[in-house]
Amino acid sequence: MAHSATAKAAVLGDPVDHSLSPVLHSAGYSALGLAGWRYEAIRCPEGKLADIVRSAGEDFRGFSVTMPGKPEALAFADEVTERARLVDSANTLVRTADGWLADCTDIDGAYAALSAYSELPPRPAIVLLGAGGTAKPFIAAIARIPGASIVIATRRPSAGGALECAARFGVEATDVRLADPELPNLISSADLVVSTIPEAGARELTELVRPAARLVDALYNPWPTPLGAAVRAGGGEVIGGDTMLLGQALGQFELFTGEPAPAAEMARALREALATRSGR
Repeated sequence: MAHSATAKAAVLGDPVDHSLSPVLHSAGYSALGLAGWRYEAIRCPEGKLADIVRSAGEDFRGFSVTMPGKPEALAFADEVTERARLVDSANTLVRTADGWLADCTDIDGAYAALSAYSELPPRPAIVLLGAGGTAKPFIAAIARIPGASIVIATRRPSAGGALECAARFGVEATDVRLADPELPNLISSADLVVSTIPEAGARELTELVRPAARLVDALYNPWPTPLGAAVRAGGGEVIGGDTMLLGQALGQFELFTGEPAPAAEMARALREALATRSGR
């Protein structure tokens, strides 16, 4: 039976036209018969998030937040979940009786991507490439894997506060530079490599990452990603960022609607959209 309540949600970002969040959330509404729900994409230049959210009508139940708005969402919120505070980032704003709650379902997405490898050995050794905004949710997700340790590889020392983030979650972590001569050995012996490197930078690292046995790449379009193609050519397994995208959207959907997310239907919609865009 269709639900008649009228409500809205939206993704905020700049650029935002490429976002697949409308595809995912709209598929969920359709699957659950939430006929009165609508999901929009709203361009939100840097510095404008607070103005946009404050001006939103009472029918807006929540916002998905992509760059450059994640730090602004955290600062704007009336209440912040503990996990969003620990990763210093919020990709979700949910209207509550007391204002706006900031959360980070990117952590759910990162854990979904990690969990796609069901046969990781105990106490896995993980190499994390990059220390930007996507790296911290992965650190939080890795903290849920008993005994996992991380080597964080960055271009510059202590980039992005990733080591501090790992310490907040109680994860054993060290850092190296991407140019460190020991990094190829660390990658080839790692149980899992996670890349949060943007596409332009990733193209420079294909030979470095090729020996990885397992890769989670936060990128997903175009597919295969530069690193994904290299690891597959080397005989390794690859999980793309579409798994993370779906996982974070499922969490948001439930926060916005109060309903269990129809994962199968949302995953199908994502696969179809990606097939159209990148020929998967």
